[in-house]
Amino acid sequence: MKKILFSILLLLSFTSIAFCQDEEEKDKPVYSPWGSGILIDQQTSVIPSVHSFESIIQHRFGSIQSSMADLYGIYSPGANLRLGFNYVLFKNVQIGYGLTKENMYSDFNLKWTVFEQTRKNTVPVSITLYGNMAISGNPDKDYGLNYAFIHRYSYFSQLIIGRKISEALSIQTAISFTHYNSVAADMDHDKIAWHFGGKLKFSPQSSFIFTYDLPLQIDVLSEQREFINPPKANLSFGYEVCTGTHDFQIFLATANGIVPQDIVLYNQSDWQLGGFSVGFVMTRLWGF
Repeated sequence: MKKILFSILLLLSFTSIAFCQDEEEKDKPVYSPWGSGILIDQQTSVIPSVHSFESIIQHRFGSIQSSMADLYGIYSPGANLRLGFNYVLFKNVQIGYGLTKENMYSDFNLKWTVFEQTRKNTVPVSITLYGNMAISGNPDKDYGLNYAFIHRYSYFSQLIIGRKISEALSIQTAISFTHYNSVAADMDHDKIAWHFGGKLKFSPQSSFIFTYDLPLQIDVLSEQREFINPPKANLSFGYEVCTGTHDFQIFLATANGIVPQDIVLYNQSDWQLGGFSVGFVMTRLWGF
């Protein structure tokens, strides 16, 4: 009997050791490639744990070009604000809602990180899909005589590929498609854009961050014979401090818009001419 018990214990010991070794050898996702799910205005691959609730404040002051007249845009009447809320339904699947002051956009969004970059490079990059539908709250008269509620709709979809290069550096690139149901006669309904962003960490909680959004001029997609007044690129850079459940970013950005399709289609500020505005993003996580 003792021999049988000894044999069973020995077998269980070997099984436990083998299981632990298998767990150790299993490739896990990289730790904290980004401070939060938002990088200035862009989305990142980060989605909190299941059943997490996130509140977001995105604020953009007016242009700094007015100088001391309104304290570099801080007291400008052209300031913009978005209040947002996200909830993680399933692992790496997040839904959200936001309300933006400019055009009173109500946006409903969905984000899914399909693949996460792993520590042993079994998966070398993260791949994330993001999309939203926004409904403008502008007065009916802004849409002309043939107004219909569907004219208020706009859409944004994006494929994001990111990689944590080292403990200090993370980068990402993305391609997006924007569609507005109703635009002015001299504008396009559809626009494809390229996006790039990065984070350079220089202390345990602090990072330098930047993003770049470039609307592409594609002739076959355009409804216009010539690009008379195309949207301008959006350049943003700033500072981020992250404590895990809290994330704060302060930056300079070209575009005054916050909803991504607005940035892609309507930005007319030129960073090469100093057309920047001060902005900040604050996020807070709660677990349920």
